[in-house]
Amino acid sequence: MICSIFKKKAHLLFLLLCANTINAQWVKQESGTDASFRSIHAINKKVVWAGGSKGTVLRTTNAGATWQVLKVNGAEKLDFRDIYGVNEKVAYIMSAGLAEEGAAKVFKTTDGGNSWKVVLEYKDKGVFFDSMDFWNEKEGILIGDPIDDKPFILRTLDAGNTWQRINKEKLPPVLEGEASFASSGTCVAVQANGKAWLNTQSRIFFTADKGETWQVYKTPFKQGQTSGIFGLHFWNENQGIAVGGDYKNDKEKVENVAITQDAGKTWKFLVSAQPDGLKESGWMLPNKSLLLVGTSGTSLLTEDETTWKAIDNESFHSISCFKDACWAIGGKGNLAKWK
Repeated sequence: MICSIFKKKAHLLFLLLCANTINAQWVKQESGTDASFRSIHAINKKVVWAGGSKGTVLRTTNAGATWQVLKVNGAEKLDFRDIYGVNEKVAYIMSAGLAEEGAAKVFKTTDGGNSWKVVLEYKDKGVFFDSMDFWNEKEGILIGDPIDDKPFILRTLDAGNTWQRINKEKLPPVLEGEASFASSGTCVAVQANGKAWLNTQSRIFFTADKGETWQVYKTPFKQGQTSGIFGLHFWNENQGIAVGGDYKNDKEKVENVAITQDAGKTWKFLVSAQPDGLKESGWMLPNKSLLLVGTSGTSLLTEDETTWKAIDNESFHSISCFKDACWAIGGKGNLAKWK
């Protein structure tokens, strides 16, 4: 529909935009590893970090022309489900897994990934990290599976040197079976002014003051053991999306993307993204197009369209963009750049 509108207006800029929409695609990049990845962070158009299985981290400093495969000593059995890059030298990685098996850890590097230091480690039974994000290089927030019928939320205000659990008394209780999915590194979304949104399968926990006070909001997603919300993305203080589906039936037709216009207080489903199925991560591009990825494929919705364009059936777990420079990553070292 958008292409015909552009042609009627017969404006060169519109025609170029139309051509770009038609030709939009992922271009594969050589990751240099067969590790599986569920987290990626584009700091700018040149520097990108990604975290994966087998204690593997990827880094590029030249816009993806080449990638470094970094191995974290002593982390060979860990799966890094989230990552946050501060710059080309400094980054945090989060390991998901059972604390009693030595998997609930956050590492930090200050030398481009040559060495890593454990800055957070839990060994208490039941602790399982899901996702994290940072407001800036010193202040960050992390969500894990609920403990004692309350959300398990940690915060650092000193560059990861110390972490404290948010007082349980400040948090609403969780529902039976409620938790987050450690699937794409996007269950936490922040804005620089101290706001943060954290999702479970069907609800959003929100703070406007870096965790001092909290509200909880419902979404139209249904809570399930293998289904619900898999990731969030906010492009300003009020507008954001939640994406999801069912990872056991990841090609099944479901309502897989919802939008909020009021900072997460209310949500409504958009028309289901195509191709059908699970969407794990999404991004709003500078031209107001929505780009989603998941194991069922990539979906694109431009500002003036009412239906999604199915770009491909390629399986990706996570996406990260800096302006119009985007990367997606998935299983077995599957890595691509948006063109």
